[in-house]
Formats: sequence, C-alpha cells, structure tokens
Amino acid sequence: MNSNKRIKRKVRNAYAISTVSIALVLFLLGAVGYLILGALNASDRLKESVSVYVMLDQKAAPDTVATIGKQLQALESVKEVRFISKDQAAREFQEYLGADFVDFLQENPLPDSYELKLDAAASDRQSLAQLEKQISAWEGVEEVVYQKNVIDQISTNVNKFNLVLLMFGGALLVISLVLLNNTIRVSIFSKRYVINTMKLVGATRWFIMRPFLGSSILQGIYSGLISWVMLAGLIAGLHEGLPDVRFVSEQMQLAIIFGAMMVGGILISLIFTTFAVRKFLKMKSSKIYLY
Repeated sequence: MNSNKRIKRKVRNAYAISTVSIALVLFLLGAVGYLILGALNASDRLKESVSVYVMLDQKAAPDTVATIGKQLQALESVKEVRFISKDQAAREFQEYLGADFVDFLQENPLPDSYELKLDAAASDRQSLAQLEKQISAWEGVEEVVYQKNVIDQISTNVNKFNLVLLMFGGALLVISLVLLNNTIRVSIFSKRYVINTMKLVGATRWFIMRPFLGSSILQGIYSGLISWVMLAGLIAGLHEGLPDVRFVSEQMQLAIIFGAMMVGGILISLIFTTFAVRKFLKMKSSKIYLY
C-alpha cells in the first residue's frame, strides 16, 4: 500500500516537474519574442519621428506652393505634412541659436518649406532615396533634406539587437528542448510497467497511446497558462518599472505572442510524449525491467 502511494507520488511529481519545465521554456521564448517586437516597434517609432524637409524655391508662386502641399498629402507614405513659412523657420532657428541671425545678415535666407513625417515602412534608406528623387522633380521644389545617418543608425542598431536576442533565444530553445525531452521521458518512464502490461493483454498501440496523448495536451495547456501568468507579470513589471519606455502595446501582437506560447506548449508536450511512449512500446518486455 505504501509502495503504491510512493509510486503515485513520484508520478505526480514527475508530471508537475515536466509541466513547470515546459512553462519556463514557453516563458523564456515568449519574453524573447516580446522584447523583439518591442525593439521593432521602437524602431518604427524612431523612424516615424525623423523629419523630411522639402525646401521650396523662393521664387515659387503661392499657387505652386499650395499645389506642392496637396501633392505631398496625397502620397501614401506620408503620415503628416506641416507647412513652415520662412518667417516661422527664422523664429525657430533663432530660438535654437539663441541669437538673432536675421539682424546680423540683414535678411532671412531661409526658404518656405514643408516638414514631412513618414510611415516606418517608407523610412528606410532606399525608400527615402526614391521619395527624394520623386519630390525633387516637382516644380517649385529646391531641395529635399533629411538625416541619412540617423536612419542608417536606427536600422543597424535594431538589427544588431534583434540578432543578439535571436541567438540567445535559439540557444535557450535548444538547451531547453533537450532538458524537456529528458524530463518527459522520465515522466513516461514511471509508467513503463503500465504500458508493458497493456501490451501483454493485447491492447493496440493507439489504445495505449491515447490516454498519454490526452494527458500531454492537458499538460501543454497547463504549461501555457502558467507561462501566461509569468509573462503577464513580466509585462506589468516592465510597464511599472519603466513607464517612459513603450513596449508592445498592440492587442493583436500580444494575442499572437500568448497564442504562440499556448500552441507551443501543446506541441512540445505532445511531440515529446509521443516519442517517449513509442520508445517503450517498441521495447521488448524482457528488457523493460532492465531499463
């Protein structure tokens, strides 16, 4: 009687350990995915904050200036258009310098201009070069100006950060899957005599595997729920500790991360359980006591 209780306790402990192990793996992978999406979103926000200035010909007629504004607003890649008159540009430049350069020069050399904010997808170097070429060909446009080095630095730094995270996540995934495989095999190992008994009484392989697979699906769901709680705690902690830093906030992106964690938990548990059970199904009854 005590022996049966001890065996049942060991089985429950092995099941609990494998469930928690899967949950930890899912949490780590979910956290890496969350940080990567956060970095991509931050990159998009930085790209959208970069201004592109369309400098106008000082001899351009008012009708031409207005036409350029309408053409800019009609571009799909442009999110926002703001007209800056030469007087407004002079005031802003004076505030930046802290001195009245107009009095010193006896004239205002700054032209009228349009300030553009672009979609993140259109803010890469190649797209900006094409946009610059297109707008520069318009009548009344003198020059298109933007900070090319800033765009390059944003893309380079974000790509490096994501590469490091992917390498870290990949290494964690490989190590974790090896450990999970062993953990689940140990869990099935505790039931090897049950599997062998069912084989001896003539049960089919599917009949033997079905309860194990059903249990593995439940285990994956439990692991997914545990990892959800852990990741939700991490997200809450990040927002609480770093309120000025905007991480992933879109509901769809969060739903994809949490959904992938749940599906991943079920698949991991199901696949490893299938391999472990098959191992004992193929094993001869005379060798199962030696395993």
